[in-house]
Amino acid sequence: MRYDLVIFDNDGVLVDSEPISNRLLAAQLTELGHPTTYEESIRDYMGSAMHRVHELVLERTGQRLPDDFDDVFHARVFAAFERELRPVPGVTEVLERLAADGVPYCVASSGSHARIRVGHRTTGLDRWFGQDRVFSSEDVGRGKPAPDLFLHAAERMGVAPGRCAVVEDSPLGVRAAVAAGMDVYGYTAMAPAAKLAEANQLFPAMADLLDLLK
Repeated sequence: MRYDLVIFDNDGVLVDSEPISNRLLAAQLTELGHPTTYEESIRDYMGSAMHRVHELVLERTGQRLPDDFDDVFHARVFAAFERELRPVPGVTEVLERLAADGVPYCVASSGSHARIRVGHRTTGLDRWFGQDRVFSSEDVGRGKPAPDLFLHAAERMGVAPGRCAVVEDSPLGVRAAVAAGMDVYGYTAMAPAAKLAEANQLFPAMADLLDLLK
């Protein structure tokens, strides 16, 4: 494999969480008087940290979301994860192959450490990700599309940015990886391919990833 580190996004790449979280986010914003469809949530917030939700609502409406917005949202998401969350089809096989071949990998997610851990524990992916392989936007000052999180993950893993491959499914994540000077592979299971056009390569099925990384 031509890379020294594979960096995975989490939501939508490792765990099939985007449908769940965006359904709940749209519902919560609508409850609070900011009508939002599921499709609009995917368009505006997929792949971003929670501060982006607050910033966009304030920018568009001049109103601030309640102080407990994040806590309420995370409680609803975690409960739904426990009932519904599954690994992304094919990702377990990818992780097994990387581990067997001794290829370093990690996760760098806009989600909180708590969200990552709940998702991994529920889906059984925690066996592949010790704490030293988990990086969150909580660890850096700016989340995606800034490159900070990916650069932080590469530094902690001891790999130069140019030797890293990033696996992303959101436009914000692709932009962050490009800004970090890393090759990025856009997973098009949810986002339209045109939205991920800055990626080095696009792929529709996780089973295709290993061949692309060779």
